[in-house]
Amino acid sequence: MVTLKIGLEPGCDTANVIYRAIIGADNIKIDSSLQPSDAENALQKGRLAAVLNIKKDSSVSQVPHYTVSLTSGTSSKMQAGMLQVVLTNIISSANQHFFPSNPFFASLKTKELPGRVYRQIDFILPGQLGFSLLMAGVFGSAFILFGLRKNLVLKRLSAAPLSRSDLIAGEMLSRMFFQVVSFTIIIALGYFVFEFTLVHGFLTYFEMLLFSFFGLVIFMSIGFIISGLVESESSIAPVANTITLPQILLCGLFFPIDNYPHWLQSVCNILPLTFFVDGLRRIAFEGTHIWQLPLQVTGLCVWAAMLSIIAVKTFKWE
Repeated sequence: MVTLKIGLEPGCDTANVIYRAIIGADNIKIDSSLQPSDAENALQKGRLAAVLNIKKDSSVSQVPHYTVSLTSGTSSKMQAGMLQVVLTNIISSANQHFFPSNPFFASLKTKELPGRVYRQIDFILPGQLGFSLLMAGVFGSAFILFGLRKNLVLKRLSAAPLSRSDLIAGEMLSRMFFQVVSFTIIIALGYFVFEFTLVHGFLTYFEMLLFSFFGLVIFMSIGFIISGLVESESSIAPVANTITLPQILLCGLFFPIDNYPHWLQSVCNILPLTFFVDGLRRIAFEGTHIWQLPLQVTGLCVWAAMLSIIAVKTFKWE
């Protein structure tokens, strides 16, 4: 079930049966804390489906009549359409219940603010980038380091004046080149073929590329940890899948995290892939700069530092 998040306009009448029916809907979540400027900004960035306003029509004295107004943005056109269907059903049910022969208990009006169109590719492509880097980083790093140890290459290198941290850092840098090529191809395909949004053009691409280095360090560290812990090559894939699949399902790769149960969202929000994909989406569509993402950058840095230390500790020369 898709959760539709809506805000409230100042002065919205919440003491009526229409509002009670709306908040009782399973797939509607109301954020009453947003200020008008914040709500409009959220609409432009696709974080809200619409802003709700309910007014009692004082010109009608004989029977109560309410006007339900929805203000949406082009960034949330699909969600606003779904919300309009839900509210139409709620109002129709109220009309039939209270005035079956004269259905004028409430009416619905809609208004759309201008702005950037939020296409489905704007949600999907950052998730696919995260998926691609996660799988390549974890599986590629795990298999290559295990292969080097199995073929006694690492044992020979242990005689050289080379520390474990230097070897891991060098391996990361060498693999990053290929990941950058893959990253660039996916972005170019999305931009030129599917009209993926890059708000500031090449600058946005460069910031997304820079941001992806945080994710690569984390994902490759996970691969190095796996290669240091498993005893056989056949164990790498099951262990790696056990670590990556929960992240793929819970990080908002395919569905917004708001659709998950509330108790599960707290777990989803601290996963490294969640920080990574959410940051990419904000940079690409909203035009947010890296230094304006303190939560995502801090979360990725903490995960990168922690996993890098564990990768060095679990590293084996033979």
